[in-house]
This record gives sequence, C-alpha cells and structure tokens, in this order.
Amino acid sequence: MLRLDRETRFTVRQRQVVHLLAQGYSNVEIADRLGISPRTAKAHADVLRMKLSVDRRRQIPAAFRELTGEDPHEPTSLESDVGLRGRLPHSGVTGLGG
Repeated sequence: MLRLDRETRFTVRQRQVVHLLAQGYSNVEIADRLGISPRTAKAHADVLRMKLSVDRRRQIPAAFRELTGEDPHEPTSLESDVGLRGRLPHSGVTGLGG
C-alpha cells in the first residue's frame, strides 16, 4: 500500500492531469485541455508515475486513489483554476483560460 508522506504532494496541475488520465485522454488531448504542449503533458505523467511508483500511465489514477483516497474521476478543486481550456470532460466545469 502506498503512503502519503510530507514529500508526496500533488500540485493543482498534477491533479488536473490525473483527472484527465482517468478519463482516458492522450498527451495531445491533455495538452489541448490544459493549454500546454504535449511534451509537457507527458512530463507531468512521467513525474506522476515516479511519485506514485507505477510503471504505466494507465496505473496512475488507481495509484492516486489508493494514496490519497480521492476519486480521480471527480474534478476536485478545479472550478477556480486558471489555465483550463474549454470544458473538462464529464465535469461540467468551464475553464477560465480560453
């Protein structure tokens, strides 16, 4: 079982990426939704894989849920985040950045 310690923190952006990964989005789709490059989206996923000690990006949402107890399918605390483009999938949250 994963344990959340003082060094294991997730930024708002990382939480956004976890949410989009849980919805099955590709790096290109994540980049489009967040207004970042696909390479940056991949870098976020790579950092998340390391933080969560998983080998595959598809394992990120389950490991995040196990570690934090949060449902990665629910867009928590995204309503006030600037930098989202359009609507997040399945959320009804309209982004403020575009």
